[in-house]
Order: sequence, then C-alpha cells, then structure tokens
Amino acid sequence: MTKFTLAGGCFWCLDAVYRRIKGVQNVVSGYTGGDMPTPSYDQVSMGTTGHAESVQVTFDESIIPADIILDLFFLIHNPTTINQQGNDIGTQYRSSMFYNDDEQKELFQSAIERAKKHWNDSIVTELVPLGEFYPAEDYHQDYFNKNPGNGYCSVVIQPKIIKARKIYEQWLTKE
Repeated sequence: MTKFTLAGGCFWCLDAVYRRIKGVQNVVSGYTGGDMPTPSYDQVSMGTTGHAESVQVTFDESIIPADIILDLFFLIHNPTTINQQGNDIGTQYRSSMFYNDDEQKELFQSAIERAKKHWNDSIVTELVPLGEFYPAEDYHQDYFNKNPGNGYCSVVIQPKIIKARKIYEQWLTKE
C-alpha cells in the first residue's frame, strides 16, 4: 500500500473524491504542516497553527497508479492560488504535498510538472517533508457521504466529484 498526504483546500472535497476511486483503501482527513501538537478543527480554522487541512490517501498501486491519484489532486483543486480555495481563505487552505522520502518527493515534483500543462497561472503548490499528521475529529471523516443535504456538499463538493468522474471515469467506482 502507498500513502500520500495532500492538502488542497477544504479536506472534505479531497476526501469525497478519493473515497470514490478504485484501489483507494482508506482516506483520513486531518491536519499537518504546522507547529501545534494535536490541534483541533477550531484551532486550525483560525489559521494560527500553521497546519493545513489535509488528507492521507492509502491506495493499492496494483489497482490504481500513483500518477492518477496525483493528477486527480491537481484536477479537483486550484493549485494556482496562495492560501485560498474558492471562498476558503487562509494558510489552512493552502495547496501542499507532504512527502515521506526522496522517491515520493520526485513523484510529487513530476505531478506538478504534468499539472503545469493544464493551468494558465503558475502552480504555487508547496512541496514539503511530512511531519506529524493529526487525524481530524470524527465528524470530518467521510463528511460528504454523512451529510448529503449540506449546502456546501451540493454546491462545492458535488461539482468536483462530477468533474473527476467526467475525466477519470474508468478509475471511479459506481456510486
């Protein structure tokens, strides 16, 4: 199994898409990249902890290639805005890739290079070593599936799922 830690704005969006990908075994929403140990959502959302809302995606590369996981990351968030995704503004919503080792760093760098072809503006995604990852509170895990009537889910998350399905249909589960 391979595990990537990625931040692309609100973790609910990444979580919802990755849970629908064939070969993904687990998705955990959480916080990383900051200085405060065991932060809460309230602390992270204030933008003072240095942590980014992130997901850890564990997947089976014999089912889904790592490149597809990474290319999806650049499809479902805007990697050209610093500390912002839509109306979500602050360092906790930055675009980041947290690598475990040099091999993963190279994979992530290659994904950034591939993504440049699809964006008119410069990609500002930061590439940094993974520090401690803190799982978010239980109510953030699988948020989209647990809260289908939530307005944010229908207005922000659902379009990302539709976009992913349109471009990567063969990699998405039927749902």
